[in-house]
Amino acid sequence: MARAVTSNTLRALRHRNFQYFFAGQLISLIGTWMQSVAQSWLVYRLTGSAALLGLVSFTGQIPIFLLSPIAGYAADRLNRHRVVIATQSASMVLALILAALTLTGRIRIWELFVLACLLGVVNAFDIPARQSFLVEMVGREDLMNAIALNSSMFNGARIIGPAIAGILVAKIGEGWCFFANGISYVAVIAGLLLMKVNPFQPKPATMSALETIREGFQYVAGNVPIRAIVLLIAIISFAGCPYTVLMPIFADRVLHVGATGLGFLMGATGAGALGGALLLASRTRLTGFTVWIPSAAACFGLSLAVFAASGRMWLSCGVLFVAGFALMLQVGASNTLIQSMVPDHLRGRTMSVYSMMYIGVGPFGAAVAGFAAGGFGTRITTLAGAVVCMLASAVFALRLPSIRPVARQLIRDQQAIHEFAAAPR
Repeated sequence: MARAVTSNTLRALRHRNFQYFFAGQLISLIGTWMQSVAQSWLVYRLTGSAALLGLVSFTGQIPIFLLSPIAGYAADRLNRHRVVIATQSASMVLALILAALTLTGRIRIWELFVLACLLGVVNAFDIPARQSFLVEMVGREDLMNAIALNSSMFNGARIIGPAIAGILVAKIGEGWCFFANGISYVAVIAGLLLMKVNPFQPKPATMSALETIREGFQYVAGNVPIRAIVLLIAIISFAGCPYTVLMPIFADRVLHVGATGLGFLMGATGAGALGGALLLASRTRLTGFTVWIPSAAACFGLSLAVFAASGRMWLSCGVLFVAGFALMLQVGASNTLIQSMVPDHLRGRTMSVYSMMYIGVGPFGAAVAGFAAGGFGTRITTLAGAVVCMLASAVFALRLPSIRPVARQLIRDQQAIHEFAAAPR
């Protein structure tokens, strides 16, 4: 029985290309999370400012919001495999530059802003291309499992990376975390180069680039379930997710646990998210996902409210575990539902809108949270965001009767199209 459950949970790994992707990304993402925690601590150490913590996060993510439409067009028109190789290589170079500046003691806050912005530009093109590339690695039959395993990998690294970063920052400084992240990209680039992918055959362009981009936005805006899902994602990203930007302040001024404690707080969130991703990976059907989305969003908001009020490290880690679990369920179920409803020729553009709402809206929330924390305090700011998350989940739940039947029909339509295409002639 246990063997069957494990086999079902890991079924996307039967595809060799996904094996290469999974192994390389796991190593690389540990480095990415090490850099994320070390960079936040470096900004806080250099400035002691909640506002600047928010602004650096804003600078690193605003390119995703601004460039996602172009990136979605690129993901639908260019070879996704080559795009991902290019973006991962660029990320490696930026991480090594940041490491060199930090280790030589030359790093300045303006340089952090510039490098964060450049990495945001790279990520704007990487996210829709990488999300859309999943279906090429595993096919539609294992896509839901691949998305969940990809999230599991991301959040497994989210446990290990921050814990290592917290120890390294406390012992030898932030620069070595940046260097380790740069080296870690070798693994994912090697995995991508080892893949055997089908020759890329772009479909003939029948519209201009601007018309193509507009078509993607019109599809999302006119599709009731997808529109509702991405709007809820945007609200959660704006109001709830900035708590991670304020985490160094919670670690230092509220809980008094320093850089090492910061690593454990981030790791607790990652551990919860990993649990949520594994639950998603064990699923073989989409049944219940429309209910999971608002329920998980409400649970996430409630957990944040408790975290804002907590003054104990053990309680903070516990509710962050729940918050990570709930957010992963919401985001993972949303991603899976959208990819199950969208036609292949619109996948890149739809996922670019998804990344715009999930990641691109985040910097606005981070900037607002940074300034609000400076004026009202980190606890009040986080609590206000939690309340907004719970209200948004309630509105989505009220609209479920009109969302669910349309979503079911869209999924059935896409299944029928691909069954027809796969049928022998």
